[in-house]
Amino acid sequence: MNERSSVAQLAESLRRELRHYPDGRMLPSSRALMGQHRVSPGTVSRAIAVLAAEGLVVSRPGAGVFRVRPHGSATGEAGDLSWQQVALSAATGAAPGPRALDASGVLATLTVPPADVIDLAGGYLHPSLQPERALGAALARAGRRPGTWSRPPVEGLPELRAWFAADISGPAHTLGPADVLVTAGGQSALSTALRALAPPGAPVLVESPTYPGLLAIARAAGLRPVPVPVDADGVRTDLLADAFAATGARLFVCQPLFQNPTGAVLAPQRRIEVLRIARAAGAFVVEDDFARQLVHSDAPPLPLPLAAADPDGVVVHVRSLTKVSSPSLRIAAVSARGPALERLRTLQAVDSFFVPRPLQETALELVAAPAWRTHLRQVADALRERRQSLAAGLGEQLLPRPLPYGGYHLWLRLPDGADETALTAAALRAGVAVTPGQAYFPAEPPSPHLRVSYACAAGPQQLVDGGRLLSQVLRAPAARAGSD
Repeated sequence: MNERSSVAQLAESLRRELRHYPDGRMLPSSRALMGQHRVSPGTVSRAIAVLAAEGLVVSRPGAGVFRVRPHGSATGEAGDLSWQQVALSAATGAAPGPRALDASGVLATLTVPPADVIDLAGGYLHPSLQPERALGAALARAGRRPGTWSRPPVEGLPELRAWFAADISGPAHTLGPADVLVTAGGQSALSTALRALAPPGAPVLVESPTYPGLLAIARAAGLRPVPVPVDADGVRTDLLADAFAATGARLFVCQPLFQNPTGAVLAPQRRIEVLRIARAAGAFVVEDDFARQLVHSDAPPLPLPLAAADPDGVVVHVRSLTKVSSPSLRIAAVSARGPALERLRTLQAVDSFFVPRPLQETALELVAAPAWRTHLRQVADALRERRQSLAAGLGEQLLPRPLPYGGYHLWLRLPDGADETALTAAALRAGVAVTPGQAYFPAEPPSPHLRVSYACAAGPQQLVDGGRLLSQVLRAPAARAGSD
């Protein structure tokens, strides 16, 4: 059993026990809880922290941990909150209507399934693939740096901006530190970019299917996502030109490398066409390069980012360290040129002032250490092995072709008429968590899909087992009946 599940189980056990405790009663000591539940000191302290965060207990140093009345449990009449439905639904200003806040597609990849379920839904590397020792060492070195707790520049540390500029532009050296803004993760970078480059109510062109977090950002900002279909070679550029002409959009968001969820890599001729079409439309291209550091060890040489071939400031590039390191290292960069960069900088300053300096210093220490390159090679090997393990479990009939050589997921096309929601529930009952495909489409899905991740399972054998379980669910009579 992993430590995360042990903490959750202990916390749940203590919640049940607390129901029989009067207010103010002290809980057993940590030593007693360790012996009673056969857990480590760290598990006890984390479980107590969970209960304290929920307002169920209070820890008094030197005295112990005590039961307290949960917040909001005082007797009395409940308030009438129904007025909020009117207030939150009312349209304001020039926006065409109430903003739709739907994060279900994002939450599906953030929710941790029960300990006895194989996780083929998550969006982050399993802890065994994260560079925990390198991160710890980087954090310790950063903590000893003079000025670590002082205020950083709004744009980010110059050394970190220089590293991102070199990493994004590669041998072309088309970007410099002055073209880069450090942000608090890729999601924050995308949110800042969309709100800076498009006014509320405007259309924004997006790939279809695409990352649900992007759709959530656009809708929360009052933008109108307009789908442009994707095939095996990336976005359909013939339809992209039509979409710009039909909508008058001035913004297109894409993932040219290992597109989420299809895994497609934008074909060379289409890369040229995307930039040509956007320039002709007077539009920006937001390039979400989330998976470049998730390349597999058997991949051919990767194409450079679109930003490396763009001297005119058409491309606003997003690059994050989070996916390949840790969910909690929320460090990314957005690169742009001209007035667009100034607008991005201003909006970030208004939203959050700056990214905390200790986190930036830690990221800088991490990427400058020899352990960083070793980690990238290990991840590349591990993702290739995991991809093959999941493919072996699923079997040839279910696999997309060709298999992607980067990223961390497979996009499974289901038979027409299949109920992906019911199949997702059936898979969960069988012991495997996957993600239904509907949330990845900005409009009506043309066909049912499942997204299956191989990043967050415990190891290759679990992926083989999870693939077999999912294959059995999809081949069951009830699943086949959905396509009749």
